[in-house]
Amino acid sequence: MRTIGYVRVSTHDQADNGVSLDAQEAKIRAWAELVDAEGVEIFRDEGISGKRSDNRPGLLAALEAIGAGDALVVHSLSRLSRSTRDTIDLTEALSEKGADLVSLSEKIDTTTAAGKMVFRILAVLAEFERDQISDRVKFTLAHKRAKGEKTGGDVPFGFWSRGGRLYPHPGEQKTVGLIRELADGGMSLRAICRELEAKGVARRRGAKSWHLQTVSNILSVASKYGPSR
Repeated sequence: MRTIGYVRVSTHDQADNGVSLDAQEAKIRAWAELVDAEGVEIFRDEGISGKRSDNRPGLLAALEAIGAGDALVVHSLSRLSRSTRDTIDLTEALSEKGADLVSLSEKIDTTTAAGKMVFRILAVLAEFERDQISDRVKFTLAHKRAKGEKTGGDVPFGFWSRGGRLYPHPGEQKTVGLIRELADGGMSLRAICRELEAKGVARRRGAKSWHLQTVSNILSVASKYGPSR
């Protein structure tokens, strides 16, 4: 196992708690010696905030250097990140590489059974947070559709858009109504296409050929937004 050490300090941290880069490195090297690590490589960020991980060259280099079976070792989780979300993302990135995380102050060590349990709890929390975000997005989109607001992409057939809100397009809504009537009567998508072409019904830009996916999309949008108001 190689030890990939990461040390970070900002000017504020140096003044307040005196955990210098050298002091952090010394503790990491002591841990590596204790576990008989094969090698030690230290990466540093000096005078950089821990709020984000994507603007720290030392941390990015450490993550690039680490491999399966290695351990990323920090003096404390606050050195790794000041953001819970960021910390969870970083632990997931390490997990995907097959690497371990060791935080000396919090005694988190995923090279041990207890440490692995903490690691898995962090992963569960990350999944829970993603699910919550997904639920909020679905609720927001459903709420927008219920109010007749556009939710991204092209303006669906049967509507026109103004100020982000959808309004029924009178001419196209007649076609939507016909398609729904044919579908409710048990016609297949292919049969509906043929019927529309036989009647000379035009699409948005005047084309009079109809495709299965086009009809399917129109029916899907009609079911989401409901009948014309």
